[in-house]
Amino acid sequence: MTVVVVGDALIDELRDDHGVREFVGGAALNVAVGLARLGVPATLVAMLGDDEPASRVRRYLADFGVELIATPSLFGTARAVSTRSGGGEPVYEFNEAAQRRRIRFADAERRAFADADVVVVSCFAFDDVEQSAELVAALEEASTLARTTARGEVPVAVDPNPRTGMLHDKAEFVRGFERLAAGAALVKVGEDDAAVLYGDRLDVLRARLVDLGAQAVLATEGAAGATIEAGAVVVTRPISNLPGRIVDTMGAGDAAFAATVAALVDGAPVDADGWEAVLQSAMDAAAATCRFEGALLRTPDALGGLDLDRIGT
Repeated sequence: MTVVVVGDALIDELRDDHGVREFVGGAALNVAVGLARLGVPATLVAMLGDDEPASRVRRYLADFGVELIATPSLFGTARAVSTRSGGGEPVYEFNEAAQRRRIRFADAERRAFADADVVVVSCFAFDDVEQSAELVAALEEASTLARTTARGEVPVAVDPNPRTGMLHDKAEFVRGFERLAAGAALVKVGEDDAAVLYGDRLDVLRARLVDLGAQAVLATEGAAGATIEAGAVVVTRPISNLPGRIVDTMGAGDAAFAATVAALVDGAPVDADGWEAVLQSAMDAAAATCRFEGALLRTPDALGGLDLDRIGT
């Protein structure tokens, strides 16, 4: 079983009262690495420059056994600068490479899609009409090839993950996102997505996506937990109560998404009990990830034997 993840890979630069730290990141990269850590072979399709930050990204992916199909960037490797001060919400700034992100879909990418058991799309430039159309065409071609081998269509999982600093045309972004979300095996959305893209509540967005034809919707609500709606099944779980303090919530959504995708690789659950188990594993991964700085997916067993008072310090 293998999953191909399409989207962003970048350097997360965190600035706060304690100084400046850098992490290899990006929502799509976090999901790909998270899948690998959960035992699911993963390939990342992303844009990288020819520079030192790109070398760090490549080494990081290699360390976790994630294959990379890279689109060369004329503007270097993307960077997101997050400034956090006085306990307030972080403020993000993105460099030119992030704002002008571009992924090509040539032979290597199309072959990877055709061979995948699931294709995941996260933090993609849906407001780039040409690029979005190329992605849809590549996915349709992959499904056509899969049908000739009796595998059926390649399932798609989508997380829009809009970043206001990279969003150029909200209406076009919504059109591109919904084109892929209609009929997707899984769509993950959060409160921020509902507010930024639709100016509405998360439950309203969840209902809209179900009406569009999404087979399952994972709706994450931060400290309030998450809900999965799949057909007639609706299950809700709170954030898992794990030992240790919450250090960083940056990777919680990506961890929950990765854990849900991992559970679906062998096929979607057929009843409420199955979806309840999937959502529980997602909430466990999100809660454990929050006990560490950075967005690397963790599971509850990562907390065993650690000095919980020193995590993230």
